[in-house]
Amino acid sequence: MSLVLGIDGGGTKTVCVLMNDTGQVLGRGEAGASNYQSVGKSAALCSIESAITQATASFQAVPVEAICLGVAGVDRPADIQVVETFVQQLQLSDSLPITWALRPSTIVIGNDALIALVGGLGHCVGVVAIAGTGSIIFGRNSTGCTKRVGGWGHLLGDAGGAYHLAISGLRSALKAYDGCDAATTLQERFKQHLGLSSLEELVNVIYQPGWSVKDIAALAPIVAQEATSGDAVALGIIEEAVKELVKATQVVVDSLFSPSDIVEVVTTGSVWQGFSLMREQFEAAFVTHKPGVKIVSPRYEPAYGAGLLALETLSNC
Repeated sequence: MSLVLGIDGGGTKTVCVLMNDTGQVLGRGEAGASNYQSVGKSAALCSIESAITQATASFQAVPVEAICLGVAGVDRPADIQVVETFVQQLQLSDSLPITWALRPSTIVIGNDALIALVGGLGHCVGVVAIAGTGSIIFGRNSTGCTKRVGGWGHLLGDAGGAYHLAISGLRSALKAYDGCDAATTLQERFKQHLGLSSLEELVNVIYQPGWSVKDIAALAPIVAQEATSGDAVALGIIEEAVKELVKATQVVVDSLFSPSDIVEVVTTGSVWQGFSLMREQFEAAFVTHKPGVKIVSPRYEPAYGAGLLALETLSNC
């Protein structure tokens, strides 16, 4: 029986699964964030090692033959080299309960979009539309060609992500307060949620030291709730976000697949999970204009997708 590890290294948490060669999950572990660009290399490696320890705790001294790490932000050769160093350090660790039987061909390093695609669909051909704090659309076809749109971060892109929705809502509320734009219920909702006596105090909250991208993104549900309640401004923000996500997805689909292909697009991330209106509008856009595109929900978690990619290396050996 061959054993492999699949690791989802995110900006919030790290998930590791231990799988056998039939795809059965034998162990699972969770630890802290492992996006080294945000938490540092030492903390990232510590999280990965902790997740592996949990996933393999019941399997003393068993050999792991393949590993796949999908880590947020890993796109460039320099990023891959950092994670390769992590793998080398893991193999030298005395604290892990497993042994290593890796070869260069059985080590897979990629970004979190790839493992979300494979985990979401259960195979590696299709498209994943990720809309969480940020957004990215990623696809892969049967020849192995890939295409990415987005993923540029909150300052340069991420349209349709929670941060983008929240900032759009905050800006609209302030424009309405200034009298430069239509009145919106977002004004009162943000005041209530943040405990403000006046919307002018919003500046003190948003610019206060320690307030992060995730803190701002956490305000996005207010926009979704007001859109569902019928606020025209909030609804316009949701509709514009959906248009951007549809456009990006169409670019990926058209780049990788022919018009006659049936293409599965799996939606993953907090925005799709929490904002049903966005999911409905996104799916409706493809029913009308690209009926060959099928919008689906994730079958498995990204860490499982990483495990499948690790197994794939064994079948290619």
